[in-house]
Amino acid sequence: MRVVVAVDSFKGSLTTTDAGAAVRAGVLAARPDADVVVLPVADGGEGTTDCLAAAWGTPLRRSVTTDALGRPTTATWALSADGARAVVEVAAASGLPAVADVPADPRGTSTLGTGRLLVEALDAGAEEVLLCLGGSATTDGGAGLLVALGGRLLDADGRDLPPGGGALTALDRVDLSALHPRARGARWRLACDVTNPLLGPRGAAAVYGPQKGAGPDDVAALDAGLARLAAALRGATGVDVADLPGAGAAGGAPAPLVAALGATLEPGAPLVLGEVGLPAALAGGADLVLTGEGSCDEQSVQGKVVDGVAAAVRAAPAAAGAPVVVLAGRVAVAPAVLAAAGVTAAFGLAPGPASLDELRADAAPLLADLAERVVRLVGRDAR
Repeated sequence: MRVVVAVDSFKGSLTTTDAGAAVRAGVLAARPDADVVVLPVADGGEGTTDCLAAAWGTPLRRSVTTDALGRPTTATWALSADGARAVVEVAAASGLPAVADVPADPRGTSTLGTGRLLVEALDAGAEEVLLCLGGSATTDGGAGLLVALGGRLLDADGRDLPPGGGALTALDRVDLSALHPRARGARWRLACDVTNPLLGPRGAAAVYGPQKGAGPDDVAALDAGLARLAAALRGATGVDVADLPGAGAAGGAPAPLVAALGATLEPGAPLVLGEVGLPAALAGGADLVLTGEGSCDEQSVQGKVVDGVAAAVRAAPAAAGAPVVVLAGRVAVAPAVLAAAGVTAAFGLAPGPASLDELRADAAPLLADLAERVVRLVGRDAR
């Protein structure tokens, strides 16, 4: 019996590596002779760095940088074993939780700290950089990223703007003459699961600004600043990012990377699943595919890991007919919705009445037990 395991992290309980190990233990408890292939997975958001570092077999790198308010901090990123690929999460340096200890400053937060991680990746020799969007505390249109990479944001008097999206209302032009020497030659991939444009009622400021503490006046000022940035980037590069689907992610962070460096926006889960080798694993055949995450809900089948795994199984002739079973902390989606996405069934961890704290504390043994029970049931007729 060949079982492919691709389980996302259970936030607050298990990393993807820990979850995969627990599922593997459960599978082997039911079928000691099973061929179990375990892949660390993520959806392109939080945890992607850990996932890819595990898949690449490389240690996490820890760098000194600054948080969204410019305070010293450290953040992790990863480099592939051959040094050619790097992964950085916006939230690692510029995330919202790291600045939750002080009153919100929606106009002053910056992605400069994340930009410094990108510079470290380029200096380490990376030829391809994957930037994972999501969880940011910023609405600076990626201005901090561009400044860290050597770009300049200038007002009408030729003075450099201070950090933060609020300063962009004074932006006159963008100077790209001193970009990092390796920036333009690198391949930039942006893991993005939203389609919001940079500007307007569905843009970065209007939709995500309030989540970062922006009131109505802040939203109006930030949107005006982002409009100035879009115009300045268009003037410097000829590329218009104002209405680009996805440019509003992470407070507009994709805008300068797309305009100045040709970055591409890609759905996060399929990108990561391809990187960790799921298609190749399924090409070897599968009698059962186990996936999952902390909460299985309707979002799970809308571009998240569960959806990506089910799609990969459908695309793999060698895995045709293999049941796709979700193991989750909780299941809050109708079976018909799962079936429409190619998922055979979904099961929650709780063996009976239990509090969230109890489930989190016992997540690993509960997940192993659930995997064992599923294999004993589904695997009865497997070879």
